[in-house]
Amino acid sequence: MNAATTGLAAGMALGFAGYFGGFWAFLLVLVLGAAGLIVGLVLQGDLELPARRQR
Repeated sequence: MNAATTGLAAGMALGFAGYFGGFWAFLLVLVLGAAGLIVGLVLQGDLELPARRQR
């Protein structure tokens, strides 16, 4: 299992922890799954975050 899949699974697990609640639970699962996927892709190196500009 690669880092992106692990991150997606972690986000989905957090979403299902707060699952019992209808439409808002669906949105929670969707948002946390996407956040987990993004974190996994960053850790895997497939997604680069833009560098901060120094003033």
